[in-house]
Amino acid sequence: MKVRIINKSSNSLPGYATADASGMDIRAFLSEKISIAAMERVLIPTGLYLEIPRGFEAQIRPRSGLAIKQGITCLNTPGTIDADYRGEIKVILINLSSETQVIENGDRIAQMVFQKVEQVEWLSVDTIDPTERNTGGFGHTGKN
Repeated sequence: MKVRIINKSSNSLPGYATADASGMDIRAFLSEKISIAAMERVLIPTGLYLEIPRGFEAQIRPRSGLAIKQGITCLNTPGTIDADYRGEIKVILINLSSETQVIENGDRIAQMVFQKVEQVEWLSVDTIDPTERNTGGFGHTGKN
């Protein structure tokens, strides 16, 4: 799949770190570093603009290394970028650590995964087919 992209940042285009990676790293596009206090959330620009093909979405997901090493993760995860959105891609980060963390221009802040999506057409009915689980709620299937 080919996706048209405008890169207004000084960073390279997002890329896959390995041949079998599903997500590509995206980087912060900042004029100066940003300090994120404990439990603070910030919106980080990337300088990227996409033309995602109809029937697909881009998902923004946390980077595991950033989460474990600095306690920084993405809010609204996964963040969805719809095929008809044309604005700058921005990432909502939160610092879950107890110390202030710093993000600098070019830092890898999230990963982006493309997924095929389908829209549903509702069919209003009076009953739906039962299952073994049926109406069991949260945690209904047990701990194991």
